[in-house]
Amino acid sequence: MSNDYVLNYVLENRFYVEMESTLIAYFSECSGLSFKSKVERFYEGGVNDQERILVSPPKFKPVKLKRGVTNSPMFWEWINQVWDSQATTKRRNINIVMFNQAGETMQSWSLIGAIPIGWQSPKFKAKSKKVGIEELQVQYEGVKVVIGSGGGMTAPKERDSLGYFGSSGIETPNSSATGTGVASS
Repeated sequence: MSNDYVLNYVLENRFYVEMESTLIAYFSECSGLSFKSKVERFYEGGVNDQERILVSPPKFKPVKLKRGVTNSPMFWEWINQVWDSQATTKRRNINIVMFNQAGETMQSWSLIGAIPIGWQSPKFKAKSKKVGIEELQVQYEGVKVVIGSGGGMTAPKERDSLGYFGSSGIETPNSSATGTGVASS
């Protein structure tokens, strides 16, 4: 996208999808970023004033990104790989980056092993001012939260020896993550 268009769009859309350190799509709404774990409660003999809990691994709900725009070939290749039986790389590590009005990164959520599971376009009309993507749903295997300037999680080509597609956890801006910003003219 041209720099002028991106700079105008940042005033209304604050959620950006980043792949391989490149901003590839812009959205005005992001919802569903959450997880849920089951808790098993039990009591230990001789400990009468506390209960013990075991927490199951998290189950992640799909993220919904609404009212977006992109012209990135990388984004459309990722979407098209879902129904292409010949495609080999379907899962990607992507960053959802939230900017403020000054174009500074406020927070980033790295979705590990993300795959699109739903896409909807708006109704096309010649005089419409609607955006190019009404809704994108993304399911993922894990999440990594980066507070402040950061993001930049790379897209591994395969799982590691333990079966992980990526890592999860919380990082601060001073960690190994690279910064992301909006292009300026």
